[in-house]
Amino acid sequence: MLTDRYERRFRYLRLSITESCNFKCDYCLPDGPDCSSRRHELTLAEIKRLVRAFAQAGTEKVRITGGEPALRRDLTEIIAACKNTPGIKEVAITTNGYRLERDIEAWRDAGLDAVNVSVDSFNPGTFQLITGDSRLPSILRGIDKAIALGLKRVKINAVLLRGYNFAEYNTFLDYVKFHPVSLRFIELMLTGDNRDYYKHHHVGGDVIQRKLLQEGWESTRKGITAGPALEYQHPDYAGKMGLIMPYSKDFCNDCNRLRISSRGQLFMCLFASQHQDLRHLLQDDAPEPVIQFLQDTLQGKEASHHLHEEFTGSTRHLAMIGG
Repeated sequence: MLTDRYERRFRYLRLSITESCNFKCDYCLPDGPDCSSRRHELTLAEIKRLVRAFAQAGTEKVRITGGEPALRRDLTEIIAACKNTPGIKEVAITTNGYRLERDIEAWRDAGLDAVNVSVDSFNPGTFQLITGDSRLPSILRGIDKAIALGLKRVKINAVLLRGYNFAEYNTFLDYVKFHPVSLRFIELMLTGDNRDYYKHHHVGGDVIQRKLLQEGWESTRKGITAGPALEYQHPDYAGKMGLIMPYSKDFCNDCNRLRISSRGQLFMCLFASQHQDLRHLLQDDAPEPVIQFLQDTLQGKEASHHLHEEFTGSTRHLAMIGG
């Protein structure tokens, strides 16, 4: 098993397959992506070797991220490759949903177990203001289709933003009342290029947490491969509400995930100041050098991300490594 010096065990791989995204979310890529970011992305063969090594080291879950992973033409093959790797029990994807309605059935057939879709507002005008895109109706139909196809988990991510969706709290609740999804508010995080935006729009997730508890929501228990969200359930609602609060006390104590960038770099933390290149170890089929590299490198993983000290590491924007 992959473990660090704080006895945290890492069973969860977040694998970015592209930095590029076709949305222009104003908290992430307001000017659009750098066109050169598509160069040197991991190949399918390299991804297979990487996932095999992680699986042999005890990884059970792979989440495919971007940028926007659906921009990769071989996404369906990547899903199948991950799912067919011995030891991998769950394959998930995080997407902006622009191809969800069209492709979710093919992704499910390839082995996809779970999908997270970014929906920062259910108001079409606000959604377009945040994302620069007008495809909200198609995205919502895609979510309905994913539910109907019986995926193990369907989740919606919304970055909590003062001045935008913070005032739409009741609209989000209304959606969850009738849809069996987990809707998670993600606290806006400071990155290398959003300092002014962060100061204007950051809202602490504890504000929502207090509302949920006052309204009778109860916390649920997390699984060993679950992400960092705190989830809440209510007997009157079909779905669940969740919160990802990276500024909360002890947020990093149960960290269970490692990140690989689309260019084969290991990020031990979303906000690491350095990353380690392991792509040279993916040029042949032997998993042992990759496993040894991971275990050795993990011993340098820090206890916390230091976000409280306004430390952003080398993360320029969230599309860079998929959040």
